[in-house]
Amino acid sequence: MVTAILIPVICLYFFWLTRKERIENDRKWLETGNVRQEAVVIGEIKGITEEKQRFYYHRYIVVQSIKLQTSTRVITAIKTIPLTPEVEKDTFTVGETVRLYGSWEGNRFLFNTWIIEKR
Repeated sequence: MVTAILIPVICLYFFWLTRKERIENDRKWLETGNVRQEAVVIGEIKGITEEKQRFYYHRYIVVQSIKLQTSTRVITAIKTIPLTPEVEKDTFTVGETVRLYGSWEGNRFLFNTWIIEKR
């Protein structure tokens, strides 16, 4: 009699726990592209790499990494985008001068907004 009640309760508890964890990870996945806009970096694009990374089970993100030559040094700027069916990846061209808006994390610059500078 005890097992007839206890086993469904345990199953429901683990279902609720898994659902709660999935919702939290989906929220974090959708927020990966949001970056505080605290700083501005202007420079010329020297190199571009793009890769698809697993975020959580069947959730993926696109990481676009840019080598940017500023007036003083070369920095790495990173843009992350959650990979959804309606996502449109940004296209960067080597040699363009861009203005990036984002924040510093260690020696990397994380950004989500950019503008092509006029020469």
